[in-house]
Amino acid sequence: MIETLKIKLLDGMHAYNEWECALEIPIDYSLDELHQAVLSAVDFDDDHMYEFCIGNSYYSRSAQRIACNEDKVTQETIDSIFPQAKGKKLYYMFDYGDSWLFQISKSRKKRFSEKPDIFYPKVVFESGIKPEQ
Repeated sequence: MIETLKIKLLDGMHAYNEWECALEIPIDYSLDELHQAVLSAVDFDDDHMYEFCIGNSYYSRSAQRIACNEDKVTQETIDSIFPQAKGKKLYYMFDYGDSWLFQISKSRKKRFSEKPDIFYPKVVFESGIKPEQ
């Protein structure tokens, strides 16, 4: 099954413009694969550490964090992470120096079966100006 996720840039040292996209991605993809998909969508190099965060805000003390060097980043899937995020938000932080912060949410579009002639993950909508790494 394919989930459509909304990826929105919230902050970053060089985040001068708003940017967001809709990304179609298999629900069995791990958080590490989601990390790769977001980097591909913004054309960033994979040369820094990252983490995912589930909480009311990224800076919440009670937020659950999953860092790139934890086994959980390859074990948790898109399908398993969103029930945990119910009532909370999913954040993705890339590069602790430049602090690229994205919010990831499910779109209102219903899940659908993978189409055999399409390569996923796939950006299906984009608005704003991509940030420069």
